[in-house]
This record gives sequence, structure tokens and C-alpha cells, in this order.
Amino acid sequence: MEWTRMATLERTFPFPRARYTGILEWITTTDHKKIGVLYLVTTFFFFLAGGLLALGIRTQLATPDNTFLNAQQYNAAFTMHGLTMVFLFVVPVWTGFANYIVPLQLGARDMAFPRLNALSYWLLLAGGIILYSAFIVGPPMTGWTMYVPLSTREFMPGNGMDLVILGLTVLGFSSIFGALNMIVTIFSLRAPGMTFMRITLFCWSVLVTSFLLVLAMPFLTVAGVLLLFDRMAGTNFFAVGQGADPLLWQYLFWFFGHPEVYIMILPGFGVISEVLPVFSRKPIFGYRMIAYSSAAIGFLSFGVFVHHMFVAGIDPALQIFFMASTMLIAVPTGVKIFSWLGTLWGGALRFRTAMLFAMAFIVVFTIGGISGVFLGSVPVDVQLSDTYFVVAHIHYVLVQGALFCAFAAFYYWMPKMSGRLLSEQLGRIHFFLFFIGVNLAFFPMHQLGLDGMPRRTFHYPQSPEWASLNLVSTIGAYIIGISIAVFLFNFFHSIVLGHGRPAGDDPWEADTLEWATTSPPQPYNFARIPVVHSARPLKEDVAH
Repeated sequence: MEWTRMATLERTFPFPRARYTGILEWITTTDHKKIGVLYLVTTFFFFLAGGLLALGIRTQLATPDNTFLNAQQYNAAFTMHGLTMVFLFVVPVWTGFANYIVPLQLGARDMAFPRLNALSYWLLLAGGIILYSAFIVGPPMTGWTMYVPLSTREFMPGNGMDLVILGLTVLGFSSIFGALNMIVTIFSLRAPGMTFMRITLFCWSVLVTSFLLVLAMPFLTVAGVLLLFDRMAGTNFFAVGQGADPLLWQYLFWFFGHPEVYIMILPGFGVISEVLPVFSRKPIFGYRMIAYSSAAIGFLSFGVFVHHMFVAGIDPALQIFFMASTMLIAVPTGVKIFSWLGTLWGGALRFRTAMLFAMAFIVVFTIGGISGVFLGSVPVDVQLSDTYFVVAHIHYVLVQGALFCAFAAFYYWMPKMSGRLLSEQLGRIHFFLFFIGVNLAFFPMHQLGLDGMPRRTFHYPQSPEWASLNLVSTIGAYIIGISIAVFLFNFFHSIVLGHGRPAGDDPWEADTLEWATTSPPQPYNFARIPVVHSARPLKEDVAH
């Protein structure tokens, strides 16, 4: 068959070797696959750091009147945990997968701008180092939203806050450069015959995400620069004592912040749309509707940000408008859910680890989405704002929603990246521990919020209701930690030490272009650029 001949050709195609070897090769590389691996390794280290901070937070809250952390340590851990998970893990981990997979799925040999791609990664690493250096000179204690006046020099006098703002600015440029590169790559480097209705749904999700980054990230960058001017040059953009409006920061932050929600989750939607049809042995149900719903989510995401500010004194007419827009954005998300369920319906399901994570994602994301509908209602939000109900919602939608997708992606694409399969036995242990831990850790927080426990509190008095639920939540957090340890053991045993079974070029019998090349792919990806005749080239193009 054509694709078999192509893979054989790639193994013998005479391309020049890399100029450097070893560590120097990785430092100087512009190969999108190596840069993707660098992204994934770096972001996973930051994920482990953020996870350790989370365990410290949960340990402090496990029992009433606990003294494991004092107020300053707790607030610092709370702030850095949020900043780490949002800016150093969830967003860039998708950049890592997109770097590796998107050019392969497009039939391209590299990204449009390889050197800019490398710069994007090194800016990520530099931004992360700057951000964490704040621990040395004075950790910030403002929460990840950095609301003024808490983040002004009057309330946060040390240089730690300056480093956080500078680090986020560097990370913002990293994201913008990477997004521009991805947009140009998808528009200009598609294989012959690959129209926009033939690219993968993962490419669709990455494209929409890239536009969101380009349009939304500058608002956070500008807000951070203005705040840095306030702190270092004596300007008064956010100086409340000099007459500045404290809502200015909230408007700027959340105009970025709510598109950021979909920046974090849309690539995960794309992963689910890749995994489900492969392990259901049938085409995706409603391809066009899923693609159009991604674009609709991107468009509508800029019109819902004020629902984060319902208790900030917003005009009632605006509250009603943004309550309606919040309900409206649930429609394209619901389209995806029903399309995924339609893909599963009647399929010949294969319950591999990637499939388990993908199916579990539908469950946890639906729970988070339903709680989000509650919070989108002004009367309910006024009652539940700044309680642990909000913490439960954001973790179900973002952190656990994105993590289930990320692990599905790891198990699905790791054979292509490494040439070896991760252990399915260890993968199932990882999955079940993770699923149990997630729901133990975060589901009780809904009841804690209904019982009135405020978020961002490091201490609570003796209370039978709060104490038992917090203990269960902490136990769940430690089970999550154990599940991550199982995943790390699986990775090192199967991939690093080489004990995993050889994967072959297409272990899942998938039908997209990344599986038409070798595992791992050669530096040039394809010895001959493929010609595409359908959205399922490995299945339907055989006839051509």
C-alpha cells in the first residue's frame, strides 16, 4: 500500500545528519519534534512543582487549627500553585503536543518558522525561572489573579512581585510567538489536497487556541507592564489611593482570563476528538459541527468574562447580558459532548488507557460544566462567590479536565514519539487511582462551598462538617500524587529504560497522517510530502 511504501522510503531516505550531537543538539535544535519534547519535559517538571505546592496546601487544610503552614507560607504556596498550573503547565503542555503533532498531521516537514519556534521554548524556560526566582527574594501572596491593590508596592513591597510580573510578561511573549507560528504553519504548510475540512480536529482546536492567544494574551501583558510601571516608576495606573479604579485591573485581567479558560481546554477537546474515533473503530460523529463549535467557543469566549465580576459592583443590565452570554457558550460545548457520545454509540470500543482517560474526561468535564451553569446565574454566583464551590468548579473544568486530556494524549501519542508503548497494566492502575483521587479531592469542595467555607483561607476552626470533608479532600489529593508516581514509573520503565513493547508505525490502526511515518519520525518527517484525498488519509486514500 502507498503509506507502507512511504514509511519504508523514509527509513532509507538520505538526509544529512544533525550538525551537533548530545546535549548540544537539543540546545541548538530547531526540529519541531525535539522542541515539542523539550516543552513536554519542562512543563511536566513545573507540573510536579505545582503539585507539591498543592499537597502542601491540602496538608494544611486536612484538619482544623493546623500549623503545617503559616499564613504567609500558605498564601505564597497558593499563589505559586495557581500561576504554575495555569502559565507553566496547562497552556504550554498543549504547545508541546501541538509542536510535535500538528506538522505531522499536516504532512509538513517542520513549523513555518523553526527558529521562532525555538525562541518560544527558551522564553518559556526563562519565564518559568524568573517566576520561581520570586521564592528567593520574596514570594508573592496575591493569588494567581494578582488583584490590585494587593499586588501594588504598598501591600506587596518586596521584589518578588516584580519578578512574577516580569516572568509572566516573558511567558506572554513565548505564547504569542508560538501561536503566530502555529497559525502560519496551519494556513501555509498543509499537504496537497488537505483542505480545512480535511485537517484533524486537533489541528482545528490548536488553530482556534492560537487565535485566542494572539488576541487575548496582550491584555495580560499590557496590564502587567502597567503594574510594573506603578511598582518601579511611580506611575498611578492602579494606585487606588491616588484615585485609580481597582476594577481596571479586573477588566484587563478577565478579558484575558476567560479566553484563557478555553486556551487551556480547547486543545484537550481536540485530543478527545482524536482518541475516541480511533478506539471506537468508527469516524468521528459530526466532524463539521465539532470544528464549527470550536470556532464558536473561541468567538463567544470574549463575551462572557464579566461573570467573574458579578460581585464587583457591575451594573445590573451588564450582569444580565453576561449571564445570558455565559449560558449561550454552553451550547457549542454541549455540541461537542453529544458528538463524542454519538461517536461512542455503536462503536467497537477498545478500552486502552488513552480511551479510559478520554471517556472519563467527558464525565468530569460535564460535572464541571454543570456547576459552571450554576455560577453563571447572578443570584447563585453572589451567594457562592469566593467559596470552595468555585474551587471545585475550576478544578473540574480546567485542571482535571485538562489533565485527563493530557494523559490521554501521552498514552495515545507516546508510541509515535518514542517508538515504544507504555505499559497498559500500569496505565490502568494510573487511571483508576487518578479518577478516584480527583473525585475524592474535588467533589467534596462543592459541599464545602455550600456550607460557606471561603476560598483562600489557611485556617478554619473546629467544625464537624468542614473537618471531615477537608480530610477526604486531602486524602484524594494524596491519591492523585500516588497516581502521578505510577505514571512516572511507567514512563521511565517503558520509555527511558526501553522495556516497553515496540510500537511500530501505527499501533492503534489510526487514520491520520502522523501515523503514516516512522515511530519516532525521522528529522524530515516525510521523505515525500503526501497527497491527501480525504479527512481519513490512511483509511480512504488507499483507494487512490
